[in-house]
Amino acid sequence: MNELESIEKYGTLWGHPKGLYVLAFSEMWERFCYYGMRCLLIYYMMKQLMFSQERASNIYGLYTSAAYFIPFFGGILADRIIGQRRSAIIGAAIMAIGEFVLMSQSLFFLGLGLMALGTGLFKPNVSTQVGSLYAQGDHRRDRAFNVFYMGINIGAILSPLICGTLGELYGWKWGFMSAGIGVTLGLVVYVWGQKYLAPDLIMKKTENKEEVKPLAREEYIKMAALLPLCLLNVVFWGAYEQQGNTLALWVDQNTNRYIFGWLMPATWFQNFNPIMIIGLIPFLTWFWTWQDKRKKEPSSIGKMALASFLLGISFLVLIPAVWEYNKAGSASLWWLVISTFILTVAEIYLSPIGLSLVTKLAPARLVSTIMGVWFASWAGGQYFCGWIGTFYEKMPKDKFFGLIALLCIATGFAMLAILKPLKKAIGHGHEETADV
Repeated sequence: MNELESIEKYGTLWGHPKGLYVLAFSEMWERFCYYGMRCLLIYYMMKQLMFSQERASNIYGLYTSAAYFIPFFGGILADRIIGQRRSAIIGAAIMAIGEFVLMSQSLFFLGLGLMALGTGLFKPNVSTQVGSLYAQGDHRRDRAFNVFYMGINIGAILSPLICGTLGELYGWKWGFMSAGIGVTLGLVVYVWGQKYLAPDLIMKKTENKEEVKPLAREEYIKMAALLPLCLLNVVFWGAYEQQGNTLALWVDQNTNRYIFGWLMPATWFQNFNPIMIIGLIPFLTWFWTWQDKRKKEPSSIGKMALASFLLGISFLVLIPAVWEYNKAGSASLWWLVISTFILTVAEIYLSPIGLSLVTKLAPARLVSTIMGVWFASWAGGQYFCGWIGTFYEKMPKDKFFGLIALLCIATGFAMLAILKPLKKAIGHGHEETADV
């Protein structure tokens, strides 16, 4: 009995191994912790620690970039020394400690450092374990990452409502504490569900005492194929992350937020995206299954190219919103609703698909390391988001949104341009890469 058959013996739930739901639920609580702290961070620094806006913004940018860059090192550590399971357990424990440390104002930077470190150990090593539940060529893999992605966004929805409310109304430390309790729950679920997960590389080495063989030429080619996608990924996330940057300013300063006489808090805009994800993922998963049965489902890179085009369109939608603001002094909230809807579809076509693609192309013994490289490109996107956002008040806003749209559409064409060469390089006919 091979390792995947041993997983299947525990049964499936809704067509997927039970281990998928263990990982999704664990990730949900880890993201609850991360986003719970993040939604409080900028307010805590400015209102409690009395940092200037510029200093708070710089610290915020450095922290979020670090949280997505450290996974590169977390992946190396997991692949070579301690394994994915131990890395995830240690990472979750460090995150919990970091949240509890943040309850003390004097230990702010220590707590922030622990949070970034814990995220770096946990995030790449849970994502890669999703891929290990499926055999090469199993078309359920992309849809499995959609289920996993739903867990992420349930955590993203709950965290502002629980951590944010406790932090703002009852004291910052209670917000941080609730986030710490959340990731502790995720850790308990992860440890409990170990029997449903596939063995990681270190466990296989221990059990089989396998001798490490040099990487084959084909494996190097597959890893190299991810590099141009990582570079293009920077542009996608640089545009996407404007939700927390320039789009947050737009909704606060330029949008009519009155709904039947009630003024919607500007921060509630941050929940539009995760709520839409929860609603759209089941539909898109069904749609991809329908396409797959008719042999019409786009390849992974094809989906990512479409995502870039859609993201560009989401910013084009905001151009007439600027014209309405210039004419009437306020823009309708519907422009943001439509824009966010298109942006959300774009995210579903790229983010979980990118995670799935890494598990398809990375050699099994380096999958966490390569996942770390993929997350490092997200870190680049965080930095790019901040840099391009500096043009928001330096140029007319319709031209600013048009510039971002142009960058996204150009990224889509670039992905289409490299699609055929990449397929040819990695072997289009191979079962495990035929849907790349």
